[in-house]
Amino acid sequence: MAAVARTARLASRLAATPLQTVARPAVFAGAQRAAFSVSAKRTKSEVIKETEVPVSVYNPDAKGVASSSSVDHFKIPVQPGAAGEPTPEEEQVQPLQDKVFRQMPRTLQKMTVKDKVIIITGGARGLGNHMARACAEAGAKAIAIFDANQDLGDEAAAELHQKTGLPVSFFKVDVRDGNAINAAVQNVVDLYGTPDVLVNSAGIADSNIPAETYDPAMFRRLIDINLNGSFLMAQAVGKAMMAAGKPGSIILVASMSGSIVNYPQEQSCYNASKAGVIQLGKSLAAEWAKYNIRVNCISPGYMDTALNKVPALDAQKKIWKSLTPQDRLGAVDDLNGLCVFLASDASGFMTGSNVIIDGGYTLY
Repeated sequence: MAAVARTARLASRLAATPLQTVARPAVFAGAQRAAFSVSAKRTKSEVIKETEVPVSVYNPDAKGVASSSSVDHFKIPVQPGAAGEPTPEEEQVQPLQDKVFRQMPRTLQKMTVKDKVIIITGGARGLGNHMARACAEAGAKAIAIFDANQDLGDEAAAELHQKTGLPVSFFKVDVRDGNAINAAVQNVVDLYGTPDVLVNSAGIADSNIPAETYDPAMFRRLIDINLNGSFLMAQAVGKAMMAAGKPGSIILVASMSGSIVNYPQEQSCYNASKAGVIQLGKSLAAEWAKYNIRVNCISPGYMDTALNKVPALDAQKKIWKSLTPQDRLGAVDDLNGLCVFLASDASGFMTGSNVIIDGGYTLY
């Protein structure tokens, strides 16, 4: 358990290294002035995809002595999608075209985010990045990624622009820094117009730490990022919507851990932070309904993200799966449809909801 705890703590700290300033955004769009050339960044789409892997196997001779003469050379084929790598089809991000949109039935049109300006925090990687891609596919006018990681954020924005041709910006923002958030949101307004949607996916997780040994300073940091950060982002975007007299949708990514107690890991402080996010979402929904601003929460179950793909968690992941009716962890794109729905006009009569998407885990 000690090794598990150390690994989990290290992963959570790496996920949200404090950055205190907001940098000038990197803007990727043909109609906008770019802060730097897209070609200056090497994106994932430029990785050379091998169709065969050359292999050289050196075997000892019959007496067990190393010998350079007994070598076997061969090649193994590379299958698309092997070893967890996405297939070329999965890597593609095809934005919704105007012609296609006009041909869609009215109900399906309402289920898109056509011509909406969307801010996504924590959008440099993982679930936030996949939700950003989904919004691009669903017709977004422009996407602004807020994240504390400069390198990953620049790469994610450049890649999304390269794949879609949409205006995409990256802002290096720590969600604990209210002044930085306000400056960044105002710059989004200046670049693209008032945002229509906020998807607040930024957050950290501390797990496998008993409450009696949990460092109070860590607890304050956890609350500051997960709960205070959710409020500061919602406040800044909500005020921009109110000032413009514009309806909007705010989506706070909480967790099923805000509604249940997880097993077998001990993480009371994380659970408390996410319970606060859920109550914050409900309260804002009640206050801001008069401005036609909707606020809803997405509460994921156990997701198979990069931070969970560590050997120290293998034993716990088996337990998590065994307690989930669908007998699997969530895929990184399993939140995409729900995110787009809550951002779209199809959910226009939905506010103050906490939607649990967990493969059935909370049924038991």
